[in-house]
Amino acid sequence: MQTDTFIPRRLDDSWKIGFWDADVAAPVLFCFFIGYTSGSKLAFAISMAVGIALSRWLSRIKADKHPAFALHWIYWNLPSNPATRMRATPPSEIVRMIG
Repeated sequence: MQTDTFIPRRLDDSWKIGFWDADVAAPVLFCFFIGYTSGSKLAFAISMAVGIALSRWLSRIKADKHPAFALHWIYWNLPSNPATRMRATPPSEIVRMIG
């Protein structure tokens, strides 16, 4: 009984939306939604241009960094609230060097 066993090679890949990582596609999708709800073609075009610019900026920043760089940046630079607070780690505003 010899069967061909599939061994996945990439278990820890980041989430994708099409060809793009989810954190790079998020600004475009958010600005698409904002532009669509604005109701004018000019505001839609401006918001899409802003979304594409933010997406390109984010992809250039995280080019040579850890795949979860955007999540790390959000954790350390945005204030924590009960919805985003992690239970196993201290709040990001408490920064102490021990040792």
